[in-house]
Amino acid sequence: MPPTEAHPRAAALPLLRVEGLSKRFGGVAALDGVDLTVRPGEVHGLVGANGAGKSTLIRCLAGLQDPDEGTISVDGVPVHITSPNAATDLGLAFIHQELNLVPQFDAVRNMLLGRPKVTRFGLVDWKNSRRPAAEAAERIGIDFSLERPVSELSVAQRWSVSIGRALVGEARMIAMDEPTASLSGAETARLHAIVRDLAASGVSVLYVSHRLDEVLDLCDTVSVFRDGRLTRVVTRGELSKAGLVHEIVGRELTPTEPTTAPTPSRPDDAPVLDVVGLTGGPVRDATFELRQGEVLGLGGLVGAGRTELARMLCGADPVASGTVRLDGVEVRFSDVGDAVRHGVALVPEERRSQGLVLQQSVAFNINVADQKPLRLVPWLPFIRPSRARARARELVERLDIKTGSVDQPVGTLSGGNQQKVLIARWLTRSQRVLILDELSRGVDIGARGEIHAIIRDLARQGTGVLAISSDNEELVALCDRVVVMSRGRVVGELAGDDLTEDRLTELSYTTPQTDQEVA
Repeated sequence: MPPTEAHPRAAALPLLRVEGLSKRFGGVAALDGVDLTVRPGEVHGLVGANGAGKSTLIRCLAGLQDPDEGTISVDGVPVHITSPNAATDLGLAFIHQELNLVPQFDAVRNMLLGRPKVTRFGLVDWKNSRRPAAEAAERIGIDFSLERPVSELSVAQRWSVSIGRALVGEARMIAMDEPTASLSGAETARLHAIVRDLAASGVSVLYVSHRLDEVLDLCDTVSVFRDGRLTRVVTRGELSKAGLVHEIVGRELTPTEPTTAPTPSRPDDAPVLDVVGLTGGPVRDATFELRQGEVLGLGGLVGAGRTELARMLCGADPVASGTVRLDGVEVRFSDVGDAVRHGVALVPEERRSQGLVLQQSVAFNINVADQKPLRLVPWLPFIRPSRARARARELVERLDIKTGSVDQPVGTLSGGNQQKVLIARWLTRSQRVLILDELSRGVDIGARGEIHAIIRDLARQGTGVLAISSDNEELVALCDRVVVMSRGRVVGELAGDDLTEDRLTELSYTTPQTDQEVA
């Protein structure tokens, strides 16, 4: 890009340059010949729909994935970033949406993680070691005690700690993934001020966000990704929000009002789950219903509040206000076990860390939710192994789970087969509602089709299925209706001919009316 008045740093030698970067997963191109330049002191935005390639690019820069083709250069010198430590040594820091902090450590110890410390007589001299952390805290205006445990800090304060850690590591570029997804308006403004101060001091910021208003206001340069390709690079003031949405989608959208009327009900379409005004965490006033035998999609961008809503529905997160009715009866689950006893189950987004016991067998993971029928005698907790394996084998065959044996550790299976094991777990007992969060993440296209068939079969048997996905194509193909969330609120509902990928994308970028009024 030639130097322009709109981009005064364009004449500077690039800090980071990516040329022809490509990465494929099976037959899918996650990155396809991407060229990207980041200059010192530049705030560079990355935008695009879910699955457009932004996260894959970040993972390649962070040393978490190895690109198939292309080069990455820092200060004009080609580099091979083989690990996160290698990225750190190059001055590249990455703050992911799931902040990688140790809750039990105080802010100082989190900011100094992995950094050399001053020692005396073989022990850490924390008084002198904390000096870099204190300097970083002063630089970004941290106004809380660095001795406070991270578990006691707000999300905004934890972001400050993560930024401080990057500065302690002498980062020259900090990548931030959806930094304001869970922040209030005042916290967002404070973070933006920190970003501007960082840029003014010469630190580059790679800013990934679905909030296009803040991207247009904050970023010097914006790179647009679509289907793994970088399709447009614009400078501040070159595009309006409508123009940026057009670049993300790939064609002009006809402005329409969000569809709010549900699909006409039939007598047998009784609501199995009725949600009214549900509020908690980032979720605000969520209202919708899930009908018996229906696959209802939950769409929206990363950080819209979909996972938090799912966790509240199954008792994993607290509910501040609102009502949930199951088969017409109001319920308030005390925990996940209580929800399961009522017939509401969740297949979590992070199946490996939250859903499966990886070192245990396929049979163990399938049977863990309901062991009463497997007991030797009803009043003792001992199960009959042959009975447990027989039930597991029946479900493995029914769901076509690819495994050598039900005794095989589930951690050795592919992502798609692990997902099937989690679904099989809830087929051991009668569920009124099954919630699947990112049901096809990390699943190959063949397994995805099989999982979709299982879901449709469950719906035909009367289970209400709530399917959360960042893949709009999947939502269109699988769901009867889709409820769309933005910034913690339900902003529309799509069904029938109105349920298209373009309409889903358009609604995902809608600013809720309450936010517009505040602005």
